[in-house]
Amino acid sequence: MDTVLEPLNKKKKVSEIIMALGGVTLVGGVLLFISGNTFIVMIIGAIVLFIGLGYFNHVGTLFKSKVLKKHLEEKIENCVYNPKKGLNKHEIMNTEFLKRPDRIKSEDYLSGELDGVKFVSSDVVLKERRVTHTSKGTRTRYVTYFHGRVFRFDFNKDFKGSVQVLESYRPKSRRNFEKVSLESVDFNDTYKTYATDDHTAFYILTPHFMESLMALEKKHPGNLGFSFLDSHLHVAIHNRRSSFSIRPFTKLDKDLLTRFDEDLNIIYDIVDDLKLNKDIFKEEE
Repeated sequence: MDTVLEPLNKKKKVSEIIMALGGVTLVGGVLLFISGNTFIVMIIGAIVLFIGLGYFNHVGTLFKSKVLKKHLEEKIENCVYNPKKGLNKHEIMNTEFLKRPDRIKSEDYLSGELDGVKFVSSDVVLKERRVTHTSKGTRTRYVTYFHGRVFRFDFNKDFKGSVQVLESYRPKSRRNFEKVSLESVDFNDTYKTYATDDHTAFYILTPHFMESLMALEKKHPGNLGFSFLDSHLHVAIHNRRSSFSIRPFTKLDKDLLTRFDEDLNIIYDIVDDLKLNKDIFKEEE
């Protein structure tokens, strides 16, 4: 691995030097512009910084294709990792609690099996369009309202109804969801439960299952949502993080891969804590 990482670190260092030079030049140009002097230095600094960022992103792509892909394939059965691909809009909206976006970015697609449980996932950024009217006209901007990861796990069992367990989301569906109050006060304070019928909610959300969902909320800070629809569990976590992004001035090494493994823990925890690898959801006669 070191034979691959060493040249990547050298390329990364070059990109960081270029970015640093561009940043310093840009700041100097801004100061000259403020003092009434030429702004050419500022333009040059911006161009150099842009070149450095482009080269840095190129190094990140090389790292993902040459190192991270192999690392993930060693950890996950039937692993498919594509840093440039992501879940499509239809797959993301199948959660039925994420608001439909005006702009969407989806990347770092990862799928595979853990203990026989199939899953697909990707990083997702969702933005909504906001228009502000002023005396000088209108201003349009796009505001991020979701930045995190979206998952879909297979149950291989169909539920008769649908259930959503949400921290602060609300159902976005034509299904006839109604709010359900469960016996656990702590659970009701943490999550809001919606179901197409009470029976399905109580059938899925046993006391042990609710404890597992509470444990997941503590292990993985962010805005969590769970949607039990048909034969799938859809999960979304808004934590303002990209799972496999490299950072400037941080070495590419085994410690970085360990950090990425920690980001993967939510997949293992969902499978293990929620016992998706056990046949606990059986259709009633």
